[in-house]
This record gives sequence, structure tokens and C-alpha cells, in this order.
Amino acid sequence: MPVATEKGERRRQALTEAAGELLREGGFDAIRHRAVAERAGLPLASTTYYFDSLDELVTAAVEHTSRQDLAAGRANLESDPFELVLDQLLGPASREGGLDAVLLRYEQLVGAGRRPYLAPLMRALRVELDGLLVDALARAGHDLDADGLRRVVETVDGAVISALIEADPDPRGTARTALRRALTA
Repeated sequence: MPVATEKGERRRQALTEAAGELLREGGFDAIRHRAVAERAGLPLASTTYYFDSLDELVTAAVEHTSRQDLAAGRANLESDPFELVLDQLLGPASREGGLDAVLLRYEQLVGAGRRPYLAPLMRALRVELDGLLVDALARAGHDLDADGLRRVVETVDGAVISALIEADPDPRGTARTALRRALTA
């Protein structure tokens, strides 16, 4: 993948950002060469010039959006730790997006499991996410080890999935309640 020039770096970044936007808006199925090129304002051929495959472009989009979310979490460590945890688990769009935003986030998480090429990235991102969540919860007086954090996340994820199945209009509220219960148990 040629990107040795400054122009090449800018174009690759524009394509990555465009793919990330499409991922946030419509999930994995929204990332197509033509859609990414159009969103980036670049020729269609640029997607295959700067990325060897659609899988590589999807990987770049997932890494880009995940790193954006992690950076926002790190920047907001002084904010409400419970809301920060919910932003990280349910996605920041869940604050206003309700059921649809959370459903899209969980579809992406489950869909990543169907894409084995994403597994190494998802594992690495999970380590970073876990570190951020431990830091946020410690600021709220909840010192958790890896097993404790895993139990809390599993509880929240289970509550969210139940809320999605039931078409609960406020899955974030359900997750917030589950998080507080898990931390007081």
C-alpha cells in the first residue's frame, strides 16, 4: 500500500475517516469501496490503491473509531465515571441515539466476531478499554481486578442485550441500573 508521500498519508487518512463515519452510521455493511471514496471525496480507485482489501479498510475504520472513543474516554476521566463507562460500552451515540444507537453498536461488536481478521485488533483494543474502565471506576471508589471488571461488563452487556430484545426505548438507562447494581453487589 503506497503512502510514502504526505499526499498519500492524507488520502489514506481521509479514506479511513470516511470508512469510520460509515461504520458509525450503518455498521460493517455500510463500508463499501464506492461509499468510502464518495464520502472522502476521492476517486474510487484510491480505496484499492491505499488499502489492499476491503478487510484492511474495515480494520482501519474499526481501529480509527475505537481509538477515537478511547481518546474521548481518557480526556473525560474527570467526568462522571458511570457515564464514561456507559459511553465506552454502549458507544457515545447512545446518549442521544437511544435504542437505534445501542443496537448499531452491539451489532458491530457481534459482527466483529464474524470477521476473524479483526480478532487481533479487537483483543488489543479490549486491553486498552479494560484499563480505561478500571481507571474510571477506581475514581468512583470501585477498585476492580480483571475478573471483577469482566463480571461488571458481562452484567451490563447482558442487561443491554435483554433491553435490545425487548425493544426498550432506553437501553442506556437499563445499562446504568445494571452497572450500579453490579458495583454494589
